[in-house]
Amino acid sequence: MYEHSMENGKSGAVMIRFGELFLKSEPVRRQFMKVLIGNIRSALSSHEIEYTLVDNRSRILVSSNTPEAMIPLLSHIFGIVDIAPALLTDSSIPALCETAGKLASRNLKSGMSFAIRARRDQVPGFTSQELGAEAGGAVLESVPGVRVDLTHPDYEIYLEARKEGGIAYDIRIPGPGGLPYGTQGSVLSLISAGIDSPVASWMMMKRGVKVSFLYIDTGTWAGCDCNDNVLRNLVALSSWVPGISLSLHIIHAQPLYDLLMNDCEPRYRCVLCKRGMLMLAETFAAQWKNQAIVTGDNLGQVATQTLRNIVTISSSVTIPVLRPLIGYDKEDIISLARKIGTFTNDPGNTSCGVVPSKPATAADSNLIRDLEERLHIRSMIPSLLDDREKVVALNGKIRSELSGH
Repeated sequence: MYEHSMENGKSGAVMIRFGELFLKSEPVRRQFMKVLIGNIRSALSSHEIEYTLVDNRSRILVSSNTPEAMIPLLSHIFGIVDIAPALLTDSSIPALCETAGKLASRNLKSGMSFAIRARRDQVPGFTSQELGAEAGGAVLESVPGVRVDLTHPDYEIYLEARKEGGIAYDIRIPGPGGLPYGTQGSVLSLISAGIDSPVASWMMMKRGVKVSFLYIDTGTWAGCDCNDNVLRNLVALSSWVPGISLSLHIIHAQPLYDLLMNDCEPRYRCVLCKRGMLMLAETFAAQWKNQAIVTGDNLGQVATQTLRNIVTISSSVTIPVLRPLIGYDKEDIISLARKIGTFTNDPGNTSCGVVPSKPATAADSNLIRDLEERLHIRSMIPSLLDDREKVVALNGKIRSELSGH
């Protein structure tokens, strides 16, 4: 029987469901579950929450004296489909029916309709249908004036009879889904003050990828609110991996942009800028053993994101460049940014002073390489990487700002 469940209907537990992990082979599933449980433990421990965790293969039960404090953390952990504040009991029909009555008495009112959603796993002696029917009768006795509606009920109670014990709940709070963070290698994300790159980073995090962040600071050519917005994006993303720190490396690259402004034909600045960013990211990623670069590119959105220019820009590096937003509409990206917490209606001045009035939309690769060689952009990369600082965010807050490497 689950711990802390000796008294029928005892509260203080949160049930965690996970979905995609079931599709993995047994060895992979065990490894992913180990990472997921480690992430759950990190989240709760970092907030000094005392808890007991039980993994029964198909469900995770976390019990605590402060279950309400666990909910916002658990609902932000990748790999979790949903969570439910639950009452724990034994797996007999009488115990589950009594607990269903307790839930209904709290939340079901006369005139409302309800449904019982019952499941049974490795518990002999009755079927799920029998459990549901018995529990429905118990609810009808507990709350006068209610009716059963299995199709469109006003209120639902979920009952699970398992060999480890019984679970009853009536609320399911969505989690982000995806794969446990840290199961799919590591990447370096080129993050900015805009909307797209934080969303692209979040999508990779959701797929289990460990993400480090690189911000190319253009110095006086950047809008005065760019740096603050980048830090705000980092803080928001860190709330989706509670208990795990996120690192942002800031490269002060004004010399590159001075060069582009003074010695480059204006319409080619943006393509050369993006190639320079990828060169910086590739060199940095090699030092930190990142396996790919992530960008917020969205096909056709701006001049550097035409298919022709994407090909030209990508040819500057050999490391894979991942673009999770490549086929998204802008409104879809904004909707995700709102969900993630990186969208703001008033970002301030995040303009780029390097952008010309008429940027090239189909830059010739050979011409761009010739310009790059004439400007000695590639040879600037090592010195630019030397001028950097590191910022660390944890649990939705900036934890440290460290100068140098």
